Amino acid sequence: MARQRARSYQSIMADTDIFADSDAGKIPVPNEVAEAIRTLIRWTGEDPEREGLRDTPKRVARAWKEYCRGYGEDPSLHLTRTFEEVGGYDELVLLKDIPFQSHCEHHMAPIVGKASIAYMPRDRVVGISKLARVLHGFSARLQVQERLTAEVAQCIWDNLQPHGVAVVIEATHGCMTGRGVRTPGVAMTTSRLLGCFLDDHRSRKEVLSLMGY
Repeated sequence: MARQRARSYQSIMADTDIFADSDAGKIPVPNEVAEAIRTLIRWTGEDPEREGLRDTPKRVARAWKEYCRGYGEDPSLHLTRTFEEVGGYDELVLLKDIPFQSHCEHHMAPIVGKASIAYMPRDRVVGISKLARVLHGFSARLQVQERLTAEVAQCIWDNLQPHGVAVVIEATHGCMTGRGVRTPGVAMTTSRLLGCFLDDHRSRKEVLSLMGY
């Protein structure tokens, strides 16, 4: 009876992802993509046919499709719905320490960090979640931190047309911490200031102070 229960349990669980990596409901992976990942696994010295690695090529392919989902969206669309009824508010709007993850285009290693995004509205504001969505839209691509910083700032500047935009990003890079110089615990900071935050010393000092810089 115990053996029957054990076999019954395993037959049920085999239909789930715990025992089997079923492709049902998942995006298809082209054979050439899976084979490219198998080739990389062989090149590292491993056997892609080993049990633990047999389904890895498809998993990796689907993971990278998710990591790079930003290529399938236009971040500026998150800024199309704005609000003008803000009770006359025309001071700084700041969303601070937004966590994000990206991948560097040089080694495809993780970039993990946080961003602070601010703007000085002219006559309309946008829902605060949309600032984070703009960041995630650009970060879900192969990136360099400098370009990511500039793209987020320019997108907000072009679409909201505010008095000023400030974006500061602080992140660690896997290509530096896990390979090459192998120096963990080092963060890189980049900034892009536009409009009043670039031209006016007091505005620049205020926004950077509120961001913690």
